[in-house]
Amino acid sequence: MLPAIEVPFTDLSAMAREVWPDIETTYTEALLAARYVGGPAVARFEENFARYCDTTHAVGVANGTDALQLTLQALGIGPGDEVIVPSNTFIATAAAVVRAGATPVFTDVDADTLLITPAILAAAITPRTSAVIAVHLYGNMPDMDGLAAVAAKAGIALVEDAAQAHGAEWRDRRAGSFGAAGCFSFYPGKNLGAFGDAGAVVTSDENLAERVRSLANHGRDGGANHYEHMYVGTNSRLDALQAIVLDAKLARNEDWTEARIGLADRYRKELAGSGVRLTEVDPLARHVYHLMVVRVADRESVQATLKKAGIQTGVHYPVPCHLQPPLRKYASAPLPVCERAATEQFSLPLFPHMSRAQVDRVCEVLDGVTPR
Repeated sequence: MLPAIEVPFTDLSAMAREVWPDIETTYTEALLAARYVGGPAVARFEENFARYCDTTHAVGVANGTDALQLTLQALGIGPGDEVIVPSNTFIATAAAVVRAGATPVFTDVDADTLLITPAILAAAITPRTSAVIAVHLYGNMPDMDGLAAVAAKAGIALVEDAAQAHGAEWRDRRAGSFGAAGCFSFYPGKNLGAFGDAGAVVTSDENLAERVRSLANHGRDGGANHYEHMYVGTNSRLDALQAIVLDAKLARNEDWTEARIGLADRYRKELAGSGVRLTEVDPLARHVYHLMVVRVADRESVQATLKKAGIQTGVHYPVPCHLQPPLRKYASAPLPVCERAATEQFSLPLFPHMSRAQVDRVCEVLDGVTPR
């Protein structure tokens, strides 16, 4: 029997402590000099993040939801257009479609990966379809070659919701580099998280990047005339203090990702053959494990046992998008895989500074409550 040790769901303070010595001087100087919006710090992070994602442009915005909405608007998608969205995702994916004025069309997902597939996408396309949002949920990427081929054949835009997938890959290509654009969140709990809300759009389409940047800055044209506006935009800018934090964390993200992958591999090894169902990963994908999602038949009971043992867990997500009250009017049919997964899935503790002993403790308790 392993000693009864506490296991938090995550530990954001450990990451903050690791980067703080490197950013303390720069962060404090920017703070005291009142350099808060835009400037060299933002430009530097945008350049570095674009390179990290294998794209040529990155535009910092206020959050991941704005990244999705601004991308759709920059693509000219709005009223009268349909956007295909897998229902097993955080509500922000669908909310961005509605906020852009378009109609979300919800699809089911694969029973093993809980992600959209090319076949599911092809079956959902109608004459009104303008785009599909491929969600790299939990840090895992779907078949991007297949999705891109279906989207290209149909003449629709492929947008990547990569809010949970910083550094994820499909066939050695980074998340964000497949579609018209990739949309990221830097919410503090993400693999690459800021000290507050932040987000970014990455793309290799210069015109699209310019439109997103303009829309995020009140529609300004980017020229010398501060009061000339080309679009009715919004205020969604990445601030300099967050950019300083993100740049320092970006330099460590590969090390932190490898730590996540190693811990996830340990979970998979220890839980193999147990009563816990694990989401599958295609051999062509690099899963970066924003979340370690498992499925059990009696989730509430299992979570209660883990909590009693001092182990924190989360649920991602208990209600699929098509069953959320403000989105039910867009639901056209039951989505059985999403609906069943929503009652079974929950997330185990996983973070870069987690110890192997903590993983083993979680698995020991799970073994006791989900017999092999």
